[in-house]
Parts: sequence; structure tokens; C-alpha cells
Amino acid sequence: MTEFDGDGTRCVQGGHPAPEAGAPFLSGPVLAAPYHLGGADRVGGADFYGRAGNPTWRALEKAVGDLDGGQCVLFPSGMSAISTLLRVLLSPGDAVVLPGDGYYATRQFVREELAEYDLDVREVPTPGPWPDDVFDGARLVLLETPSNPGMDVCDIAELARRAHEARAFVAVDNTTATPLGQRPLELGADAVLASDTKALSGHSDLLLGHVSVRDEEFVHALIRARTLSGAVPGPFETWLAHRSMGTLDLRLSRQAENARALVEALRDHPGVSDLRWPGSPDDPSHELASTQMRRWGGVFRFRLAGAEKVAEFVRRSALVAGATSFGGIHSTVDRRAQWGDPVPEGFVRFSAGCEDTADLVADVLAALG
Repeated sequence: MTEFDGDGTRCVQGGHPAPEAGAPFLSGPVLAAPYHLGGADRVGGADFYGRAGNPTWRALEKAVGDLDGGQCVLFPSGMSAISTLLRVLLSPGDAVVLPGDGYYATRQFVREELAEYDLDVREVPTPGPWPDDVFDGARLVLLETPSNPGMDVCDIAELARRAHEARAFVAVDNTTATPLGQRPLELGADAVLASDTKALSGHSDLLLGHVSVRDEEFVHALIRARTLSGAVPGPFETWLAHRSMGTLDLRLSRQAENARALVEALRDHPGVSDLRWPGSPDDPSHELASTQMRRWGGVFRFRLAGAEKVAEFVRRSALVAGATSFGGIHSTVDRRAQWGDPVPEGFVRFSAGCEDTADLVADVLAALG
């Protein structure tokens, strides 16, 4: 089959079998738990039990892995993906470098669930500064860029180079960028992970996550950990995500278009401050982001006067709902301070959906007053 490089083509075709007369483009999910062994014994490499392997998983893993540029291992949520990666990598006493402004649950997991590991936890804000000694003796350097919820950016290639000089493993949380927006493995990272609950599946109707790596042994270590822990994705959720991937290119394009229009409309609004979106030429992260991101996303941030102003905005809007996830076809806002993020009370993460651009801008401006 001819190889194609276009994002839209890869999203539509990725992980699908060759067309067959009388068969659907994407066959339904394999819902079996045990499989027929061909007698009393397992035959060759055939599937034997649903927790160990599933053709529905492998189809989506092929599609996502191709976009990431590595081998993908699916998990039932983004949190399961990062927690499994951490448990496979880390041993008691290890040093780990985390983004101090990234997803709060990652830091919480390391400090609470891995407390018995007695880890040397070093937190650095995504934009830095990144002192040389922060990498000394580190087992893992975890980056998140653009960061959630701050939308700050760090230099993946440079930080990966410095971390590797210290013999550290480098992983990048690519949830906000998506595999179409950024390819950390090509920039020097050892692993890329994401919550596929967000943009990849994109319809706010399932939980899923993944880790992609290029090292074959590490792929087997992740699969073994997934099998033994039982942290396995449901076949139906996996199938839904694969079905949804066909429109990923289209959804991201509309979301970025809407984000750009909203950022331009809000730039001079008297009630809005601290507006950040890496796709904006005047954003502090724009120059660096332009060197490593292939396209912009639909998530940006801004600040209103306080919690009540955010609540009033959501009440007055006909198109924007309050929700803590992002990346879906519906526009949403999340007041991040309610979850314990160290941000002002009126800090808002806005996820632009796929509504008509003119309608969305008019609604947001009317709701802000």
C-alpha cells in the first residue's frame, strides 16, 4: 500500500484493515474475555484471554503509534498511562523531575501513592529556569508542553539532550498538543504519553490513555505491567476512540480556528486578563512553540475577576459549559482553582469546540458582557 503523510489521511486510514467487500470499514469491538484455544492448548500467537491481548486494542495502538512515531500501548485512562509508566520506571530512592505547573494529579500520585518509594522529587516550572543540577542523578524527567493549565512551553529537544547527558529517561505528556500537534519522540524524548479521553477521542464520552515508545523492551515492560495490574482498556471504548480518530484532523482544525478567533476577540476585553495561547504571535511561548509544534490546538487560558465572574459567564453563555475535561467538540471552561491548582480564583482554561466560529465568538462576548 502507498504510504501517505497527510494528517487527515493517516487519521482516517490508521489501523484499519484493507477494504473487503461486504465488510465494514472498521469492524466492531472484540468483546470476548476468553478465546478458543484450538483445542486444549493455545495455538501459536493467538489471543487466549482478553486481559492479555485484544485485536481491537492492537488496531488503535497501530494507528496512534504511527502518529506518535513509536509503538503505542493503550491504558484505560490517561492517569493509568502515567501511573504505569512511573511504576515501571522508578525504584525506591530514585530522583524524578516533574513540571511544577503541570497536571496536578501527576504530582499528587508521585507524592502520595508512591510515598513508600521515598523519591527525590524535584519540581521545575515548565518555562524554567532549568538549572543543570536538577538533572543530576535523575531517573526520570517528565515534561508537559504546552502545560496544563498554564499553556507554557519548554524546549523538548534541548531538555532531552541535557537529561540524556545525565542518563535520565525523558517522557513528555503530550495531551494538550496531541500527536498531530507535536511529536516528542522525534524531538528526542524516550516516551510520549497522553490522556486520549481528551482530543484524540474528542466526544467527551469515554476514558482512555496511552504511552508510546521506540524501545522494544520497554514496550514489553509496559504490556506486562498492564496485564498483571489489570489496567486494561475496554474494547468498546477502544473501538469508539478508533472510530473518532477519523475526524481528528478536522476537529483540531476547527478548534484551533475557534481558539484563534476567540483570543483575538478577547485580547482587548476589559474584563479579561492574563490571556495565553501559544498560537498567538504575541504569546511569550509562541517563538519556541513554533519550532516544535506542527499545528496549534484549541485550548487557551485567561483570567476573570474571580470565581463568581466565571460562574456568571457560564450561566450567561448558551454555547459554553463548565467541564473539567477538554478537547471535545463542545466548548467548555474549567475554573482550575477549584481542583487545587495553584492559580488565581478567576483562572479559566477554555477548550474551544467545533461550533460555528462566528456563533461562538458572539456568544462568548455576550456572556462576558
